[in-house]
Amino acid sequence: MSALGPDLRTARAVLSGRIVGRDEELRLLLAALAAHRDILLEGPPGTSKSTLLREVTALLDVPLVFVEGNAELTTSRLVGHHNPARVLHEDFTADTFVPGPLVRAMEDGGFLYIEEINRAPEDTLNALLSAVAERQLAIPRVGLVRASEGFRVIASMNPFDNVGTSRISSSVHDRLCRIAVGYQDEADEIDIVRLRTDSARTRLVEDGVALVRATRLHHAVRQGSSVRGAIDLVLVAQRLLELDGLELEDLDPGDLDPRDGKPAGRYPSIVLDATMVALSGRIQLVETADTTPERVLREIWEDRFFLAPHRAAPG
Repeated sequence: MSALGPDLRTARAVLSGRIVGRDEELRLLLAALAAHRDILLEGPPGTSKSTLLREVTALLDVPLVFVEGNAELTTSRLVGHHNPARVLHEDFTADTFVPGPLVRAMEDGGFLYIEEINRAPEDTLNALLSAVAERQLAIPRVGLVRASEGFRVIASMNPFDNVGTSRISSSVHDRLCRIAVGYQDEADEIDIVRLRTDSARTRLVEDGVALVRATRLHHAVRQGSSVRGAIDLVLVAQRLLELDGLELEDLDPGDLDPRDGKPAGRYPSIVLDATMVALSGRIQLVETADTTPERVLREIWEDRFFLAPHRAAPG
């Protein structure tokens, strides 16, 4: 792949300007691709795995063939199948074969991206072994398909999700280089939310990111929200402000109710409403947790707007 040959530094510099907070992962990905390796991107949802790959393929002008890993991804859907109508009249020939995403990526020299690979059946993934190891695939009644230069298999998986997933065999793992993709740091997530919401409300963006990041640390939460939750929280809160005819600048988040010392201003309540809408379906509790997502989010919200400011107050 010439685009990943002598000009790796230029590619990295261009892509670093397009992707927020992914410099190290980008460095590793470009190096692995330039080394003609197939790759597993492992990390929780919303950590820019798909965005990273789409930006790389767009810059390099490489075809990206997308496949969603799930129980319905059979071998015939991945590799291809013979057209039944044509087979009736022409029998099984190479001309009656309809290429699947794996064969298309091999023939076009593109990247086959399998999202959530650990949701695909094991026998389907076994069809990848020859394509990855030998760069060729033997298809009955069709013949040998050889991969064009540039063909790569890129897969992603969420290590925290155990619903509808299965263990990937060591044969598949042994053929893939693994790149761990974690959450961006707080400053990067603030930049992402600001860009995706086009919001000039710095306070709202910072609160949204802080609430989302807190879901990842709560003892009752098995998997917290990604930055997508913060984006939705900010967008919903902005619309609530409009519906209520309010301006953020007119709301004091520090107002406390003298009866119980809890937040009394409209701004905290609007953020709470937006938090419930944006995050209650995104967090996953540990199985032994004796609570609900709503109660966890209220606890996190109270800590942000009441307990944390109180702890930080002088005296």
